[in-house]
Order: sequence, then structure tokens, then C-alpha cells
Amino acid sequence: MNLQDQHWIETTQAWLKTIIIEYSICPFAKREMQRGSIFYAVSHERKLKTCLQLLLQECERLNTDANIETSLLIYAGAFNLFDDYLDFLAMAEDLLIDEGYEGIYQLASFHPDYNFNESDGEDPANYTNRSPYPMLHLLRETSIDNAVNTYPDTDKIPERNMTVTRQLGLAKMQGLLAACYS
Repeated sequence: MNLQDQHWIETTQAWLKTIIIEYSICPFAKREMQRGSIFYAVSHERKLKTCLQLLLQECERLNTDANIETSLLIYAGAFNLFDDYLDFLAMAEDLLIDEGYEGIYQLASFHPDYNFNESDGEDPANYTNRSPYPMLHLLRETSIDNAVNTYPDTDKIPERNMTVTRQLGLAKMQGLLAACYS
């Protein structure tokens, strides 16, 4: 890994710690970060095909390395516009289906300008999915099933997250995300 990639990873790790873990946006992230079972892949590519190939490489990595629980694919060179990212996300989800990974892996999506459908761009709840960089989170379906079976009320996590981020407020959420770049 080169120093440039290390910067992207450290910024992503700061985001995980200061927002996702600190405010329990994902109640499962802390354990995986402590275990060192999150893999970070950084791509500086701009070509769509190459960005999709990275997703398949990460599926294969998860297939062969049981010590990795989940992968964060950081797209450092592409998808700066949120609409472009959403188009890419749709293609990535289709690719998982086409390659036989449906039911094996699932994608979660994060972007610096993430905006939930029909929400106000200034809604602090958008920060549940706002990240320092465009990225895909590749999760094992079996891990999701285990979480649903062992964690109480997983279906209430998104609603709880929206409440927490709205209570914190827009300025606080903007400041937390901005601090990750330091």
C-alpha cells in the first residue's frame, strides 16, 4: 500500500470511529474494527469497468479470506457527483446478481453528498450515509443474518439513526465529517 492510499484509509477509519461507531450508526462496526476484520480497498480509477472489477475482486477476497468480515471499497478517483454514484451503485448491484453473489453479499452505499430519496439536502439524517469519499460497503449476508438474529430490533436501527443525527443537528454532523479529513 502506498502513502496516498494510507491517507484515504486513515480518513475512512476516522469517519468510522467518530461518526459510525461513536454514535452507533452501525452497532456492529466497533467489534469488526477492534478485531481488524475490515478490509479497505482504494481505487483511483475513473473507468466504470475497472471500478466494477474492484467490486468483483473484493467478492473473491471475501470468498477466500475468512478473517475479513467486510470490505470498504473507496473510490478515490470516481463518482464525485452523487447522481453518477447512484448509477454506479445500480450497476454494482446488478453485477452482484449477474455474477451469482445475490444472497451471498450485500452492498451498503456511502457518499459525501448522500441524500435519501425525497429528503431535504440539509437534513442531518443524510449523514447516516455520508462518508468522506464515495464508497461501497460489501457485507456478508450470513453476517447480516446473524446480526438480525442476535441484535434486538435491527429493523429500528435506521429510524434510531435518523433521530440521533437530527438531534445532533446539521452543524454538528458537518463538523464531525469535516474533522475526519484532518
